Amino acid sequence: MRFHQSALIAVISLPAALAFAPTTGRRRSSFTTTVSTSTARHVATNPELLTSATDTTAASSMADVLMGGNSNNKSSNDNKSGGFDMEGIALSSLKGKALGLNDEDFPGAAEIRAVIPEDCFEPDTTRSLGYLSVSLIGTIICSAVGFNLIEVIPANFWTTPFWAAYSAVTGTVAMGLWVLAHECGHGAFSKNKKLQDAVGYIIHSIMLVPYYSWQRSHAVHHQYTNHMDLGETHVPEGVLDITVDDGSLKKRTWFIQEFGEEKGLAGWGVVQLFLHLVAGWPAYLLIGATGGPARGMTNHFYPSPLTEPEMPNKELFPGKWREKVYQSDIGIAAVLGGLFAWASCNGIGEVMALYGGPLLVVNAWLVTYTWLQHTEVDVPHFDKDNHNFVKGALHTIDRPYDKLDPWGIIDFLHHKIGTTHVAHHFDSTIPHYKAQVATDAIKDAFPQLYLYEDTPIPQAMWRLARGCTAVVKRGDRWVWENTNLEEKL
Repeated sequence: MRFHQSALIAVISLPAALAFAPTTGRRRSSFTTTVSTSTARHVATNPELLTSATDTTAASSMADVLMGGNSNNKSSNDNKSGGFDMEGIALSSLKGKALGLNDEDFPGAAEIRAVIPEDCFEPDTTRSLGYLSVSLIGTIICSAVGFNLIEVIPANFWTTPFWAAYSAVTGTVAMGLWVLAHECGHGAFSKNKKLQDAVGYIIHSIMLVPYYSWQRSHAVHHQYTNHMDLGETHVPEGVLDITVDDGSLKKRTWFIQEFGEEKGLAGWGVVQLFLHLVAGWPAYLLIGATGGPARGMTNHFYPSPLTEPEMPNKELFPGKWREKVYQSDIGIAAVLGGLFAWASCNGIGEVMALYGGPLLVVNAWLVTYTWLQHTEVDVPHFDKDNHNFVKGALHTIDRPYDKLDPWGIIDFLHHKIGTTHVAHHFDSTIPHYKAQVATDAIKDAFPQLYLYEDTPIPQAMWRLARGCTAVVKRGDRWVWENTNLEEKL
């Protein structure tokens, strides 16, 4: 990822996150043609967020996909997936499935929509409010416990382990509120737009997320999923020639040379976990870290690009969105003012124990979901000539978050956002409580296209941290480079 390029510095100092910013890179070339997209119904979370051209993807029958590779991740010139050369590509439990897909394998958006029950696209306000009450009551209970305990267990260096545990629990519960605010931004919470925006604005502002700014950038993320130039979040670092690369691959190689293959990869993985789970979210909001380079450096609190974009006509906050960015800032300023007053009266330790710690956990969960849903060692990315909306949406990955704990409590608290993400990316107006039905419909109708990676979440994240460093162009797609490291991942 792009913020890998200053990994060592970022570990020492958070301001080094400036090095995360999208750069012109080694593989950049100018282009003016727009990316082919699917129907307007599917490329945007709300009709007013984005516009798109008519879907030009030809509907076709599903071709048989040849799945290469074996369970121990060995790879060689003889390892093919659908005729695709798998040399240097590590394998997940998908065994290269996504790399065996060709353009003719993907149906049109209308064909996918036809298999999803029509009821899935209708939000139920009462039901949405019911789920909101579950997340809200859970978060209030956790907070009430914290405010009572702070009187007997003050926040200081010696009580840090206790308050870290409290933050883990409270942040995990509060993540459910984040998911519902995200659903408001997609128009999947209610047909009552005023109610929907009020709920989303309040929750996201409390969590220091600029509601309208993120609503727009997240819609762009949905339109350009796995797009190398116009993608928004988790866009890989592209390398044209690894023999002269001085970016993240070189830094990972340095770790391996200095500490040995096993310890070096582990050290690199620890650095990436820190950069993603701790620094990644604020770096994205402030400087567009891991966003596509075509828009230059962006900021969610200021609508104009911070650097000259390669494609000015694709700026992140055009037209009416400029004013909406400032409307979002009002909510953030109000919350920051309240936090400052709280810290002035009761001390920064209390604020960090009861608010800052849980918020860091919420942010870590957010990055975990977005990172793992759109990144895997054998799932490719595409440039402008080979990307369309349907292809991007169907390269989203569902994962077994329901198995994170024996009872599936975390998946329930987070409204199954990680187990039904493919359907969500095809049409984000589907409410979360109807997403499983939509997921099952897509999986049954298009089993060769549906991506479900069943590695347990901690192990999958560890694989991504070590193996998803930079991509190289191979044929018509960009793949993660892991030559000689396949068996270690």
